Amino acid sequence: MTSQQASGPTVAAMRAARTGGAEAVLTDAQVTRFVTEQLSGAGLDGRSVCVVVPDATRSCPLPLLLTAVHGALAGRVSRLTVLIALGTHAAMDEAPLARHLGYPEGGLAARYPGMTVLNHEWWDPETFVSLGTISADRVGSLSGGLLRHPVDIRINRAVTDHDVALVLGPVFPHEVVGFSGGNKYFFPGVAGADIIDLSHWLGALITSADIIGTRGVTPVRALIDEAAALIPSRRLALCVVARSGSAALHSVSFGTPEDAWAAAAEVSAETHVRHLDAPVGRVLSIMPEKYEDIWTAAKGFYKLEPVVADGGEVILYAPHITAISEMHPEIAEIGYHCRDYFTKQWDRFKDLHWGVLAHSTHLRGAGTYDEEHGERCRVTVTLATGIPEDVVRGANLNHLDPTSVDIAAYLADPDTLVVPQAGEVLYRLRPDHDDAA
Repeated sequence: MTSQQASGPTVAAMRAARTGGAEAVLTDAQVTRFVTEQLSGAGLDGRSVCVVVPDATRSCPLPLLLTAVHGALAGRVSRLTVLIALGTHAAMDEAPLARHLGYPEGGLAARYPGMTVLNHEWWDPETFVSLGTISADRVGSLSGGLLRHPVDIRINRAVTDHDVALVLGPVFPHEVVGFSGGNKYFFPGVAGADIIDLSHWLGALITSADIIGTRGVTPVRALIDEAAALIPSRRLALCVVARSGSAALHSVSFGTPEDAWAAAAEVSAETHVRHLDAPVGRVLSIMPEKYEDIWTAAKGFYKLEPVVADGGEVILYAPHITAISEMHPEIAEIGYHCRDYFTKQWDRFKDLHWGVLAHSTHLRGAGTYDEEHGERCRVTVTLATGIPEDVVRGANLNHLDPTSVDIAAYLADPDTLVVPQAGEVLYRLRPDHDDAA
């Protein structure tokens, strides 16, 4: 599978309402006016609305957007609930939640009167309701034959307890699905473990390097859309494209999650992808503090793997990070390995969470495995973090003391690409160089 190059707007994108574009930077007034106009004409009066929003690991001016949504819906809808799409990330406590949504600690009711805010408590089985099952044959069809396994579609019951589910969040190139956003805020955003594991493992089988930044409906996107079609609530989406690392927006689109996402993904493909003429020997990915562990900071590898030469290295520089994953301690036990390490020893690993296996392969990148030669990975992955060296090496990664990192020296090295605020912008080789890395 290779990255698709769209030649023009898709039919789905044309069905969405959109303001802005790749060259635009919208003002707060433009954003507010668009959100107000779209929601005012959406027939939501008297309905209960669940707004599904990202956690703090994505660049997004959520206070601006949520203020506009609240202003458009408060007093008109019967109930307004915000659900934080954690996936399987750590819950947000009051202080970070207040910063994220734009209210002083303890001041939710004053800032957003009548609005309830919930973390997606993915660790609690009572959180979920089952929507039904996608059969093994259907999964096989959607995945192009890569997987043939039935999956129970469970989702946070807050979604089904409301008349309308409104996705509100950004779109970026993504290592599992191609481009994030849209129905991905439901699955895996507020989903049960089964569909999370299956969808992520499907992405791992395709491989991150092949699926990330792929335009159109990838096999993983098709699976997610199929699951979302089972949601009984009316589904809508406000999909935004943010300037990476900032609160500025290039565009906002509105419609069904499929249509709004398609319109946003076209803009993201133009604004969140950088092309290089030749592969580099080394990358220094400088990770911002919004990534609190390697589970999330691994995006600094995903977005750069495509431009690293064979035998090269990606350094994740994040002195503030002190753990691989508090939520998924099993990753430290199995370590990081290429896809074939798992698929060719499937009986050893098939009963573990496939989502954890997927994360492992995504960070370790391309490689091969066989009994005679063992595991051979294409690039070296080095952590320059606050994680103890024995833990890093025990997870099958290379260690570098973060105090030894001289950013100026790396900048002066012609064979090193230094990426500040890494994790959101995808780097690729130009098409005629794709086979060089």
